Amino acid sequence: MSTLKIAIQKSGRLNEDSLKILKDCGISVENGNDQLKAAASNFPLEILFLRNSDIPQYLMDGVADIAIVGDNLLVEKGADIEIAERLGFSKCRVSVAVPESFEFNEISDLDGLRIATSYPNTVLNYFNSKNIAVELHEISGSVEIAPNIGLSDAIVDIVSTGSTLFKNNLKEVAVILKSEAVIAVSPRLPPEKKLILDKFLFRIQSVLKSRKSKYILMNVPNEKIDLISSILPVLKSATVLPLAEKGWSSLHSVINEEQFWEVIDQLKEAGAEGILVCPIEKVVL
Repeated sequence: MSTLKIAIQKSGRLNEDSLKILKDCGISVENGNDQLKAAASNFPLEILFLRNSDIPQYLMDGVADIAIVGDNLLVEKGADIEIAERLGFSKCRVSVAVPESFEFNEISDLDGLRIATSYPNTVLNYFNSKNIAVELHEISGSVEIAPNIGLSDAIVDIVSTGSTLFKNNLKEVAVILKSEAVIAVSPRLPPEKKLILDKFLFRIQSVLKSRKSKYILMNVPNEKIDLISSILPVLKSATVLPLAEKGWSSLHSVINEEQFWEVIDQLKEAGAEGILVCPIEKVVL
């Protein structure tokens, strides 16, 4: 039987989040320290632990069939690689930052200046699109230190919280793109592995749906069931179970977590009582 090869970051935050979503998908992976690859014991999946910057090339070459990678890296090194699913974690942005003392008004203020970055293609495409000429200094690691040692006037790098910029007396002045973890698919994926990929994506989508959803149950007067059901955005229809107390029922449903606070007051005003909200492990549609 064919095995789907998935590349994930060898270490760091993306590695941890990637292994967690595989675990949430019911895929068991035994990986020890410094392992470069590991096989799942209960799904036809082999995990390749790679340096993050190398993953796009492994996809392009067909060494890896799919990967969990930040889409900022695909913009930089693999723009033609298909994204099969956005995962919603490891969110960040690729931004322009300058020293706190720099009097910045607009992006054209950087015309003719030196930019240090690990994302040369992204930077050149961005500034070229604005007809701004910059002198590029490509470096890897510790990009934030470049202005402090006189290597550059500004930087372009990944920003999550902004704390690293703050520690290096830098300020974020422009966002080039926003990024998150995605499932990327090799353009050389063998046709016989498409079925495995579909099964894998089905599990991923079920987990993602559960992360955004909550199970909600409440006590409702029978005469208010139709009204309260109409307020709830549900998968199909709410489940209604009679309570021991005459004239009351327990109404159960699934709700998007982001929508809950928008409707909670409406539910209470309509007569719902004893509202409970619980996490959901999986949602299979």
